[in-house]
Amino acid sequence: MTLLRRLSQWTYPLLLLPLMIGVAGLHGATWWYWAISPVVDGEDISPEETQIQLEITTGTSTRQIGQDLEATGMIHSAWAWNIWAFWLAWQNREGGFQAGVYTMTPTQSMPEIARRIWEGVVEDSRVTLPEGWSLEQMGAEFERRQYFTQAEFMAATQEMPSPEEFPWLPPDLPHLEGFLYPDTYQFPQGATPQQVIRILLARFQEVALPLYEAAQENQDLTLQEWVTLASMVEKEAAVAQERPRIAGVFLNRLSQGMRLESDPTVEYGTGIRQTPDQPLTLDQVRQPSPYNTYLNEGLPPTPISSPGVDSLRAVLNPERTEYLFFVANYDGTHVFSRTLEEHEAATQRIRQERERQRQLETDTESL
Repeated sequence: MTLLRRLSQWTYPLLLLPLMIGVAGLHGATWWYWAISPVVDGEDISPEETQIQLEITTGTSTRQIGQDLEATGMIHSAWAWNIWAFWLAWQNREGGFQAGVYTMTPTQSMPEIARRIWEGVVEDSRVTLPEGWSLEQMGAEFERRQYFTQAEFMAATQEMPSPEEFPWLPPDLPHLEGFLYPDTYQFPQGATPQQVIRILLARFQEVALPLYEAAQENQDLTLQEWVTLASMVEKEAAVAQERPRIAGVFLNRLSQGMRLESDPTVEYGTGIRQTPDQPLTLDQVRQPSPYNTYLNEGLPPTPISSPGVDSLRAVLNPERTEYLFFVANYDGTHVFSRTLEEHEAATQRIRQERERQRQLETDTESL
């Protein structure tokens, strides 16, 4: 009897063991299904409404990535993340989670999120640099996009590449204003200011330089003068079809020894930005600056913006005209004049019209 009792004491647990394992397995499978499933049901809410951007910096550990994902509500469990990461590493020992900025949503499952980070499916890194932007504006955009600071970019634009790399660059440039071609780019994550600048210079070399080389025999401007004048046209022209005419006016004034008297050059030299309701004052126009074309003859010492291809072409193919003056309407177009008297009359007429509009707006608001 004693032996039978002892056997029975061991038999019952042994009989229950498969059941216990089954229950534990069922609970484990249920937990695992929950852990890897999306935190938010995609049928209840659109992915766009729950998107966030998560930056993973170089050197961030797998454990930290899981903790960050759990803290932001992207996954259920950082512990499950570690298990899944171990599985990915076992399958591909040479792979790893990639640094970068990722767009993700809790409507994605944990394996989906892990795959994106493992494969480096980063947020679209395209950066658009519009025509007419200055180096400062470009630097501010790179800082906003968290590539590097504006100050770092500005410092790098004063470092001239070696003549062997870009032999066409004019010598003795103080900075690269005007030669960083405006376009839409996709830069690699972690790109330095120097790497970005070389990409922009290479684009200028590809798009702009051939235009100048093809027309070099038919015009007297140096490469730097061409880009400088095109940068002024870019800042003056708001309507595309006026670019060749504005270029023609500037070239006419240069040929007659007249000062160019371009407002954007004053703005560039002083950092002042005029508006339709707050144009440059007489004192501001008289403020000394190497870029002030009201005070200085000829072109500014460097470009004042990054001209696009249309402004560059306009300088190479200007409209043949007798106009020597132009003044901006408040709709972006210009009134062109042959004489100073015509120009002053057009300027006065535009100012009076603007005053009438402002008065009408004031009267309407007071009703």
